[in-house]
Amino acid sequence: MSISANDAGNLALGTQSLEKLRLQAKQSPDQALKGAAQQFEQVFLNMMLKSMREATPQEGMFDNEQTKMFTGMLDQQLAQSMSSGQGVGLAAVMVRQLQHSSMAGVDPKADAVAPSPALKNAIPSAYNENFQQDFVKKLMPHAEKASSATGIPAHLMVGQAALESGWGRREIKMPDGTNSHNLFGIKAGASWNGKVAEVMTTEYHNGVANKQVEKFRAYDSYADAFKDYAGTLSSNPRYAEVLKQGDNAQGFATALQKAGYATDPHYADKLNKVINSVNTLA
Repeated sequence: MSISANDAGNLALGTQSLEKLRLQAKQSPDQALKGAAQQFEQVFLNMMLKSMREATPQEGMFDNEQTKMFTGMLDQQLAQSMSSGQGVGLAAVMVRQLQHSSMAGVDPKADAVAPSPALKNAIPSAYNENFQQDFVKKLMPHAEKASSATGIPAHLMVGQAALESGWGRREIKMPDGTNSHNLFGIKAGASWNGKVAEVMTTEYHNGVANKQVEKFRAYDSYADAFKDYAGTLSSNPRYAEVLKQGDNAQGFATALQKAGYATDPHYADKLNKVINSVNTLA
């Protein structure tokens, strides 16, 4: 779908609006990002409505330039109304994706983006959750094998793998671009003798997010990744409470955070939400 000159004009960005965004970019980059994303959502919705109008035959007395002009104005106003406030979710998805992106590499701790119900209902073709189902189907056999060794339900482990890897879309890469198969963001400490991948990640110090390069373990396969993950949880005493949670997703997520698995202060809440998503797909 290309953007014509008329469509670009529908962004409703006058000189004052552009200057406001430029000023926000200097003073508050996050607010500027949200504003730009909302404007993009507005023009996307307007283009969608326009495409729907063009696909509908217009004959008789309504097939004239004046009617088309007023219909276009109505569609523009409707798109502006739909994108205001919470919108349909497209702007929020763009903001989360861009805020978690890294110019120097991938961030294995980035929040996995769950589909917005409003976005899926308003624009069915704008979001495709098949990759999530494929992710669960591909990894569940490895999770079930690891489950037999640790007692941790398979769907909880798949949920953590989904959070850490962004449903497989932000997996840690080796220097040559190949897959490290590290689905769980396990770092390579002094005791690790295997392959290593170095990437930029987000770590929290006293609640403040910082970007830094870290070394992560690399495996030959997903099976090896799950085997090492299971061994890490079952052999390290600090994860004893994690192993006691059974099928309690919230308890599992909370115990992992308390054990220091991740530095993100919101890790438990994020993990619990992703596990719930896995339950709907499994």
